[in-house]
Amino acid sequence: MSWASPEDIYLSTSLASYLDRKLLVLLRDGRKLLGVLRSFDQFANAVLEGACERAIVGDLYCDIPLGLYVIRGENVVLIGELDVEKEELPSHMRRVSTEEIRRAQKAEREASDLKGTMRKRMEFLDLD
Repeated sequence: MSWASPEDIYLSTSLASYLDRKLLVLLRDGRKLLGVLRSFDQFANAVLEGACERAIVGDLYCDIPLGLYVIRGENVVLIGELDVEKEELPSHMRRVSTEEIRRAQKAEREASDLKGTMRKRMEFLDLD
């Protein structure tokens, strides 16, 4: 028989209060998942029902459906409950299709890569 540490008990009781509630889960890789928490374990592995990935680029966003989704606890940075009564996003945000958000993400990645390349080329100037 193994005993749970106080940290394990605190983690499981804090997640227990979120069962059957709509959550936003921020992952280490920066993705944001939304869904209803249906199950979890002592390692903070979690199961979201009706999950979707919220992709945001500038003022554009898209909720990409994932269905039933298992999240490995070590990848979780933050979990928060969403208020279903309130608007989730500012009014200036515009919902777009999955294809459009993927194109915007690709353009954002390419711009970031170019910026990093330019910064490396300019390091010899020592502008700091």
